[in-house]
Amino acid sequence: MSIWKYSSPQYFYPLAKKMAVFFFLLASILTVWGLYVGFFVAPTDFQQGESYRIIFIHVPAAWMSMLIYLIMSFWAAIGLIMNTRLSSMMAHALAPTGALMTFIALWTGAFWGRPTWGAWWVWDARLTSELILLFLYIGYMALRASIEDPRRADRASAILALVGIVNVPIIYFSVQWWNTLHQGASVSLTKSPSMATSMLTGMLVMALAFWMYSIAVSLIRVRRIIRDREANAAWLSDSSGVQ
Repeated sequence: MSIWKYSSPQYFYPLAKKMAVFFFLLASILTVWGLYVGFFVAPTDFQQGESYRIIFIHVPAAWMSMLIYLIMSFWAAIGLIMNTRLSSMMAHALAPTGALMTFIALWTGAFWGRPTWGAWWVWDARLTSELILLFLYIGYMALRASIEDPRRADRASAILALVGIVNVPIIYFSVQWWNTLHQGASVSLTKSPSMATSMLTGMLVMALAFWMYSIAVSLIRVRRIIRDREANAAWLSDSSGVQ
């Protein structure tokens, strides 16, 4: 049978449950591994001391905040262009997790900035654009909630998500475009790593853990959205369709 059948909520619903369990398990394993490497194996930074270890939470959360927004916008665009219900549901499911990752990035950044910069918050280009990203997530969710008709909510929120994409490259390149307090990229595709191997390993493993977690909770959330929007569908009331 064609893989395209899973683009239908009816077939994706039971699959999402199985996938969520797998990704939760993977996220748990990676989290334990990443935290162990980050807090017990990675050496103390010669400039920042032990305070730098928040990087193992802050950087993966910041990466995920941008990546999830791009993926959310992708699904929103597919739903808008091709009028596919499941695509819009996926975008809807990703938004709260993206907002959570953005909040964690801002919150941990404040704790890191206090001993490093002497302030909890500065109106730095990187910090300000990340804050705007949080507002975009909140605006996306608020707009959806304010429109009663789900299909109209899909279209309106998709347009907002697509407009907001312009903020993602601003976040990423802000430290290059403006004179900011925020340090440059922790990892570059064009340069060799400037940190110890164990530091880099811990950060990348935690990024994978955050990504697996994001997939898992989004799959669980999309199942709830499917139940809400397909409540009157015959397949959902069938005991074989709600596994």
